[in-house]
Order: sequence, then structure tokens, then C-alpha cells
Amino acid sequence: MFQSKDLNVYFICGTQDIPEGRTIQEVLKEALEGGITLYQFREKGNGAKTGQDKVALAKELQALCKSYNVPFIVNDDVALAEEVDADGIHVGQDDEAVDDFNNRFEGKIIGLSIGNLEELNASDLTYVDYIGVGPIFATPSKDDASEPVGPKMIETLRKEVGDLLIVAIGGISLDNVQEVAKTSADGVSVISAIARSPHVTETVHKFLQYFK
Repeated sequence: MFQSKDLNVYFICGTQDIPEGRTIQEVLKEALEGGITLYQFREKGNGAKTGQDKVALAKELQALCKSYNVPFIVNDDVALAEEVDADGIHVGQDDEAVDDFNNRFEGKIIGLSIGNLEELNASDLTYVDYIGVGPIFATPSKDDASEPVGPKMIETLRKEVGDLLIVAIGGISLDNVQEVAKTSADGVSVISAIARSPHVTETVHKFLQYFK
């Protein structure tokens, strides 16, 4: 059963996030060894893999996650999530509506990005297991990211969603994670702070200290 601790340190990564000289397989393995609690395969942007190359990579990373008993989530791509039988899917406000695919993801994890009250009010959370709130801080990892909403948005949305699980996302690093840890967020979603860390395992350990 999906629960709060699964969101503690949620690593999001695709090949576009990996620094030169490293592979996504190496980085993910180190992150898994460090103790990430969830992994989202987000293959988007310049040079991102497509078609069968993307499917093959997804299966390889999924097998790696399985060996560490960590759920494997696919970003946005419903067809890919179905093809590889992922543990779940995460969609944004402009992606396919949850209502359109939830019946094909029974028993799977469904996450939805929500940045403010307006988006919350326009969203049906009936089949959603957690919401990703952000961007909390300015982020270099997403070209289309909105303006930062700050940690206070977590509390604003918490009042509305009650016990629904919340993970903070966007520009979160070891320098500012303490601000997020003071809120009612169940964990943090991290891209570059882990993917580009020279000491991935150690970085994950440090993030985990804030969410126990």
C-alpha cells in the first residue's frame, strides 16, 4: 500500500538530467543505494530518448528499482507506463486527465502536479494518491516551470486536501530543504540536487535526515 514514507525522498530523473561523463544507470543505482523511496522516469527535453529506445531504457531502470524494492513511476507517458507495467504514473495540469486513464491504472500509484488553489479547484482528486506541489523554489530542471510558489503553498493546499499525501517539488536542494521539512509535506521530489551531485549516495542520506 502506498503511504507517506514512500514520498520521503522522491527522485525524478531522465538522461537529460545526467552530467557529462556519467550514465543514468550509474546515478540511479547510487541513489537507490542511498535510500531513495520513489523513482520517477522523466525523459523529456533536448536529446531525450524516444520510441523503442525510451521503452528499453525504462525497462532497464525499472528492473534496477525492483531490485531495491522501490516503486517505479512514469512521468506523463500513459502508453509507456502501460507497456512496461509501471507501478504508477505522474501527470501535470496540461497532460492527459486522470479521468481518462484511471480505470487502466487500478491498484497503481497516480500522482498529479498542483501549483496553487486555482489548479486544485479545477482538479478531480478522486483517483489521485498524492499531489506534487510546486515549484517551491526556482528550478533549473524544467524549462516550462511556473513562478515559485514557496513552502507556504504546501500549507495553503494542506488545509484543502486534508490527509492526501503531498510531495514538494521544484528547486529543492540541501541548502533549502529545511524550509520544506518545517511544513506538512510528506517528502521532497528532487531532480538536479541528486542527479548532479558528485556524491549521490551521501546526498540522498542527507535528504533522508529531514523526513523520518
